[in-house]
Amino acid sequence: MSQILMDVTDGSEHCCVTQADSSLQRSVSDHTKTARMVREQYFTTTDESGALAPITDYIYMIGIYGWRKRCLYLFVLLLLIILVVNFALTIWILRVMWFNTEGMGYLQVNEDGLRLEGESDFLFPVYAQEIDSREDSALLVHSSENVTLNARNANGDVTGSVSVGPSQAEGFGQHFNISSNHDENVFYADVNGAVVGKGKLRVTGPEGAIFEHSVRTPLVKAVLNKELKLESPTRSLSMDAPKGVHVKALAGNVDVTAHFDIQLHSTAGLLILDAESVRLPTLPVGEARTSGDSQGMYNTYEVCVCPSGKLFISRAGVSSTCNERQDC
Repeated sequence: MSQILMDVTDGSEHCCVTQADSSLQRSVSDHTKTARMVREQYFTTTDESGALAPITDYIYMIGIYGWRKRCLYLFVLLLLIILVVNFALTIWILRVMWFNTEGMGYLQVNEDGLRLEGESDFLFPVYAQEIDSREDSALLVHSSENVTLNARNANGDVTGSVSVGPSQAEGFGQHFNISSNHDENVFYADVNGAVVGKGKLRVTGPEGAIFEHSVRTPLVKAVLNKELKLESPTRSLSMDAPKGVHVKALAGNVDVTAHFDIQLHSTAGLLILDAESVRLPTLPVGEARTSGDSQGMYNTYEVCVCPSGKLFISRAGVSSTCNERQDC
């Protein structure tokens, strides 16, 4: 082909044909080398003895080699170490927390809720609908600072609270009610006042009870074989009742002591002293006056007693003048 082109073309064309021929030869040479490399890479020839033919330098290495391979092995080893450490930590946590089929240690999970045996410490607030103790033991709530129980409504606002601190106990709510085991009202308090329910209010302190204002009660009674004392050290003491005031001592005395005067008033009735004897032991004894002292005689009275026990006074004379008065 090269020879024919050289015969029909001039000198200038001869150069172009020569260059094309050279390019064609290089292309054919490259294809030949590529085919040889592929053939030497994927095919091997054996001689009659079965020995493999020598591999040429044109074989391509397939895979990860060098520093990439070492980094891959190191990464796999690191993952294996992390897996072993995680497995060991999981076993340790299960061992420490006492996980079992019923729950976790003393904490058991059942259909009714959670059951906790022994003592427990809570570091944060506990929200529960109901907390019960075992049937054979009491429920003890202990804190180094205070114990607070809050009740909230649907909006989350606190409607009732009970707080027991190291020095005082406080309660917050609209009503405060204490009932007996028979569902009887024992004590009730609200903004209007406090009511003691069925039974009686008993004060056993050595100083008794101190009231800053009035007290309304149908009966004030001392403990058996003890004295009952009503005292107002700096103010007055008044006892009022629409149907009468009855003071009675079954096995002792009734003592009324005052720093100044004791006055007994009856606006529309009688003053009755019913006893075996009525004594006035410290009455002053008057001095005898002369017959000429008529002014002193007019200022002197005598006490007269009727058969019914009524007392009245009559102006004193030389002799008794009680018979002259008919006030009985």
